Amino acid sequence: MPKLIVIDKSGNQTHFPFDKDQITIGKAPNNDLVLSEPDISREHCVIAREGNAYKITDLNSANGVLLNGFKVQGSSLLQDGARIGVGNYLIMFKGNTTQTAAARRAPTQAPATQADARKLAKKEPADKPQTFASYKEKVHKILLESVDLKKVDFTSHSDEEIRQKTRSTVDAIVKTVLTELPDTVDREQLVREVVDEAVGLGPIEDFLADDSVTEIMINNWDRIYIERRGKIIKTEKQFTNNQQLMAIIRRIIAPIGRRVDESSPMVDARLSDGSRVNAIIHPLSLTGPTLTIRKFSREPFKVVDLIGFGTLNRAMADFLQAAVKHKQNLLISGGTGSGKTTLLNVVSLFIPGDERIVTIEDAAELKLNQEHVVSLEAKPPNIEGKGEIPIRKLVINSLRMRPDRIIVGECRGAEALDMLQAMNTGHDGSLTTLHANSARDALSRLETMVLMAGMELPTRAIRDQIAGAIDMVVHTARLPDGSRKIITIAEITGMEGDVITMQEIFTFRQTGITAEGKILGEMAATGIVPKFILALKQRGLPVDMGMFRKTA
Repeated sequence: MPKLIVIDKSGNQTHFPFDKDQITIGKAPNNDLVLSEPDISREHCVIAREGNAYKITDLNSANGVLLNGFKVQGSSLLQDGARIGVGNYLIMFKGNTTQTAAARRAPTQAPATQADARKLAKKEPADKPQTFASYKEKVHKILLESVDLKKVDFTSHSDEEIRQKTRSTVDAIVKTVLTELPDTVDREQLVREVVDEAVGLGPIEDFLADDSVTEIMINNWDRIYIERRGKIIKTEKQFTNNQQLMAIIRRIIAPIGRRVDESSPMVDARLSDGSRVNAIIHPLSLTGPTLTIRKFSREPFKVVDLIGFGTLNRAMADFLQAAVKHKQNLLISGGTGSGKTTLLNVVSLFIPGDERIVTIEDAAELKLNQEHVVSLEAKPPNIEGKGEIPIRKLVINSLRMRPDRIIVGECRGAEALDMLQAMNTGHDGSLTTLHANSARDALSRLETMVLMAGMELPTRAIRDQIAGAIDMVVHTARLPDGSRKIITIAEITGMEGDVITMQEIFTFRQTGITAEGKILGEMAATGIVPKFILALKQRGLPVDMGMFRKTA
């Protein structure tokens, strides 16, 4: 006897026997199969037996009936295993095994449009070997036909509830549609990957959960690389296609109100855990959609963690704590991936809890533990190219917010001038980062950024501003073995002619390299005591001068 397997949006199954010549479906109580949902009409459709065949007819329903992904126009023949979409319900038709060969060979639905015809033409031949990716694509397609994820109220359910509901639906689809999976296909893996694609971030979910992975780099749908312990590794993971990769990118940026399309083909964003995201697509990226995710630790690193990693030693940590506590303006510089933002997060922990902190970032990444924190994030232009709020405007606005400390996540342009002016007008203890190859290069880059403000200031005036504003430059680097270290901590001492003068307080000395490529070296004090420490000592404040003892 034929039957209908009804699967709701939560994955629950109901088996409905086809024990009469005709079954009506709708939300009115007089229907044979009652489906109560707003998107379903009172009399939605009817399935009727005609000889040895079965036919479905749309009863002029408001939202239509889908048959194997195509909208039913009038009546269509049903094959065994046909998938019927009614509202958010998926109905599987299990026909009589005595159905005639002619009926089994009959097409389920004539293409309604040329686009539908092209879709049918792209379908794989029945005798083509099925791969894991093809099974996954098939299940994902059925899921989208049975549950319109755009209509799911994500705000009223937790991520875990949505994931569990979707998993139940996918599990039911696999059990009812893919009844004869080959032994080479792992059913559990198939369900998990489809769920990850539907409501998660697809094949990169495992990497996001792996704390040893620090960076995820996707160059097109079929090339996924990760960074683990400072080394880049190509993985075997792949997306189904570029359309799925684009869907993941849009899923990431949607919650923070950003967009990516051909008119705005690159975007910066963040994940819910604070991980940094950059995406760039066609026409700028010629290799396909490119997604880069810089992961941050689930639990923010503390100074003891960085000491354990070998990023700095105890004396350097004590010095940075004293510098932040006594409101020295710090500039943290370094190359890409050298640990600037991580170090900024750690040193910000030294700020006393009774101070008002304003953070300014392009995409929010900082995680401060203090209670009195105001976080500001730049706003990109809208689809009309209007409404942009750059970091520079936020820096200017922050001066009216009565901050004790201003933290700029990264100086990239004209905001450097406003940051320097803030540091020079009573906002001591401010922190920022910028990209540079050395501590000296950081000052040159800062000078260039000030010129980008378009104020046409003389070079001497800019350098005077820098020398008066910045107290310390902390330069970080990622070494060839993948380790991240503070290479130098230098104090700005003033000007000699047109040159900003600096003196090293701490430095990293490389002593060798092992056969495995691991860098050997030590972090040592130079023996120079910075000016602010001498001032603290003159005021009678306790200072451990042992941290500056020069080592041989």
